[in-house]
Amino acid sequence: MEVLMGMTRRPANLSLDAALVDEARALGLNLSAAAEAGLRAAVAEARAARWLAENAEALASSNAWVEAKGLPLSRHRPF
Repeated sequence: MEVLMGMTRRPANLSLDAALVDEARALGLNLSAAAEAGLRAAVAEARAARWLAENAEALASSNAWVEAKGLPLSRHRPF
C-alpha cells in the first residue's frame, strides 16, 4: 500500500474496455484518477440507494402524516 496526500492507496487489477482505455490515454487522462472518480460516484449512488431502501418505511409514514395533517407550522409560511 502507498500513502499519498494522507490517503492510503491500494493497487487493484481492473479489466476495462480496451477502446475506452486507448481513447483515455490518447486524451492524456490519468486512468487511476478517472477510475477512482467513477468508483467514488458509484459508491455514493449505492449508499444513497441503500439509505432510501432502509428508510422507505419511515419516509412513507412521514409523507402520509403530512398528507393527512399538512405541514407543521404551515400557517406561518409567507407563501
